[in-house]
Amino acid sequence: MHATNPVFALAPLLMILATAFFLQKIGGAPASQGRFASIDGLRGYLAFFVFIHHASIWYFYLQTGKWTSPPSAFYTNLGQASVALFFMITGFLFYNKLLDSRVRGIDWGKFFVSRVLRLAPLYLFLLLCIGAIVAYQSQGVLNEPILVIVKSLIKWLSFTILGAPDLNHLKDTWVIIAGVTWSLPYEWFFYLALPVLALTVRIAPPLPYLLLSLAGIGAAILHHVAPPLLMAFGGGIAAALAVRSTALCRVAATSVGSILAIFCTVAVVLLFPEINDYPQLALLSVAFILIAGGATLFGGLVATVSRTLGEMAYSIYLLHGMLLFVLINYFVGSGHVRAMSATSYWILVTAISPVLIVWCRTTCRVIELPAMQHANRLTAWLRSLPNRY
Repeated sequence: MHATNPVFALAPLLMILATAFFLQKIGGAPASQGRFASIDGLRGYLAFFVFIHHASIWYFYLQTGKWTSPPSAFYTNLGQASVALFFMITGFLFYNKLLDSRVRGIDWGKFFVSRVLRLAPLYLFLLLCIGAIVAYQSQGVLNEPILVIVKSLIKWLSFTILGAPDLNHLKDTWVIIAGVTWSLPYEWFFYLALPVLALTVRIAPPLPYLLLSLAGIGAAILHHVAPPLLMAFGGGIAAALAVRSTALCRVAATSVGSILAIFCTVAVVLLFPEINDYPQLALLSVAFILIAGGATLFGGLVATVSRTLGEMAYSIYLLHGMLLFVLINYFVGSGHVRAMSATSYWILVTAISPVLIVWCRTTCRVIELPAMQHANRLTAWLRSLPNRY
């Protein structure tokens, strides 16, 4: 079979489901998060599909030396559609938060602190791992002046908003992580835009946060964000408004809603060469609106194993590229992997899937969740600083 045969994605999927099932049996599963439980289950699958997307890219990268989308609409769109849906989830959850805050208000300071604690600790862990790999690849030799390396690290510390330059002259350093950080600036630009978006629901944020928001929007313009990807956030905002309709949620929660969501998603993934255009994103938005409204894809998205995967979605998304890099370059050897048949290669990908899930379960429980629990304490500490000095 050709390396882009969709059947190759099935074995890794079954393997990660089996691993997640085992982990939730011995360590428990996260609690259901109320009326948007389908979205909690969706996250894990999206992160896994990005892993499969990059596994496919690696196969052809070893053959050609060019990091490009796989020669397959299916494997290309597994990654692109998943990231677009991640953006929709962000747009949905936080615009929905704005809608819910029209009465009780919103604590903007705590909001931004919670976002930093949600994304930064695992990201810093990722940077430490990148640094270790760069040092190993460079055999401990400084190939650049230390000041240049520090400047490059500062750009990486900006969640790559300022760029992701090569470190210590290691060509294409970003390949170590499959370039996954490209989406993080979009997340931050959306967070920064929220105080301005709050005006659309008649919430008036304090002036400093409005100014910060305008600065963030200006930075997004200078960053040359892709307009179609902004539409993905718009699809999430549309979903936040749509789920206020009882009639829509009633239809979405039926088998018809699940069938329509599956149909729209499959049509986008199989019929278009890529996702990043308006018709595809509009169709994908319809699927997401149905899922946000209660379509569980016949119970699959709210199953315990799905919630278990969903809890570790950020870890899977951020760390899978590094696992592929280490496996291919250090454990098996790029030459050996290059010589593999398509079937052998995908067996290898299947074999490391449990490693990915166990590793990401660990980083989620050890790094992500503990950090998130300190939002109130850190916010209070920051607010106490002016009184101390």
